[in-house]
Amino acid sequence: MADTPYAVEMKDIVIRFPGVLANDHVNLTLQKGEIHALLGENGAGKSTLMNVLAGLYKPSSGMISIHGETVNFNSPKDAIAKGIGMVHQHFMLVPTQSVTENILLGLDDPKFIMNLAEYDKKILALQDQYGLKVDPTAKIWQLSVGEQQRVEILKTLYRGANILIFDEPTAVLAPQEIDDLIQTMRSMVAMGKSIIFISHKLQEVTAVADRLTVLRKGVATAEGIRVAGVTREKLAELMVGREVVFRVEKKPQKAGDVILSVEGVSAENNKGIKALNNISLELRKGEILGVAGVAGNGQSELAEVITGLRPCTGSIKINGEEVANQRPSKAIKSGVSHIPEDRTKVGTAPNLTITENTIMKNYGDAPIGNGWSINFTEAREYARGLKKAYDILAPSVRTMARKLSGGNLQKVILAREISSSPKMMVAVQPTRGLDVGAIEAIQTLLLDQRERGTAILLVSEELEELLSLSDRIAVIYEGEIMGIVDAENADINEIGLMMTGTKRSEQ
Repeated sequence: MADTPYAVEMKDIVIRFPGVLANDHVNLTLQKGEIHALLGENGAGKSTLMNVLAGLYKPSSGMISIHGETVNFNSPKDAIAKGIGMVHQHFMLVPTQSVTENILLGLDDPKFIMNLAEYDKKILALQDQYGLKVDPTAKIWQLSVGEQQRVEILKTLYRGANILIFDEPTAVLAPQEIDDLIQTMRSMVAMGKSIIFISHKLQEVTAVADRLTVLRKGVATAEGIRVAGVTREKLAELMVGREVVFRVEKKPQKAGDVILSVEGVSAENNKGIKALNNISLELRKGEILGVAGVAGNGQSELAEVITGLRPCTGSIKINGEEVANQRPSKAIKSGVSHIPEDRTKVGTAPNLTITENTIMKNYGDAPIGNGWSINFTEAREYARGLKKAYDILAPSVRTMARKLSGGNLQKVILAREISSSPKMMVAVQPTRGLDVGAIEAIQTLLLDQRERGTAILLVSEELEELLSLSDRIAVIYEGEIMGIVDAENADINEIGLMMTGTKRSEQ
């Protein structure tokens, strides 16, 4: 085995799928004891390249060496045997089993008899070593998203991984959980691990990575450059191939008549605990009302009661018409569009095509709908128009939604919802997990709808986004509105106090 500073060396990797060149002669090196960021837009080929290193895909051509030894993986088991572990963006956990059971799943030991208490102690010892706290006896379904991610990390560490691949690890985490993850990654490297960190978030890459490789449409635009000294603007240009505007321009305009009126609304969450407590607010034509708050304070439930997905008490009127506790079709007929928080389970049908997903709201209307049947020739033509207008990157409109990147899946949802010419839009985390190019495009679309007179309720955990897009910001804490402020003159410290439970009148 050759003496090399590289834990991983990938040379001229080519990966082809039918109609798609996913990786085009890509090179990547991971030095021992470093965090190497793999940066790129959604759909740039980052996860595909790492799936090759993890043994999930075989490259069409190219070479991989681990610690100087050339390898040829036929399965993830081969990669694990060489000390490679991958923490996937979408967790591979069994919800009804405990933390320990999930970590042991698929291993040869134990074979016949499992003394869970004994293995719980081993998991606790591993947690103490890396600072990954989670109850080993808890069922997966009882854990937060951040805790579930810790279980995935513990799974790879328990299997002896010294090269870890984190695939978009912050996409589903709250800000506090992101800080914890970054600290965990640094402690791992301090203990001799080497990490590849797949991301499209520039601020995280510059905060945690030593070097980086940038992919754009399957081609490396930068290979192994030092992070220190590289500007955010330069990285964005390497990612998307053009200059990126980090703050979109919002034109001043006067809000019109009241479109949405919420009065005294209360509701419970999925566990039967009160999530909304006597909420009242108004949203006007041509206005963006941002909703700020730490995750889990009732934002999701507020969006759901307005769109008819959750029962409530109190009054919700759209254009003066009561819609509380009505079917979602009532809200749709009232001119409401919905960009849901969960784009895969609620926003789209993953096993249906782009065409089928884009016609979900108008499949009964001519020329697409024809009595009891659908004219798929018209439907596909309609979908092609939206694919072009919204720059949805996919081989064709017959592509399944589950095969799209997060950014392109979000564009499918936006294309469907905006094409219905809504009077009002409920947008929940519309840019979460997206790259800088997709974020810019979606924020521009939202502002365009505002100029057209659409009333927009924007729920986001990105305070910078709310300040940039909103006309007013309502702050929610434990299901109550702490205060509503004008975005233009908003005090970030004041908003922060409200996000932690201080009512505006009490400040």
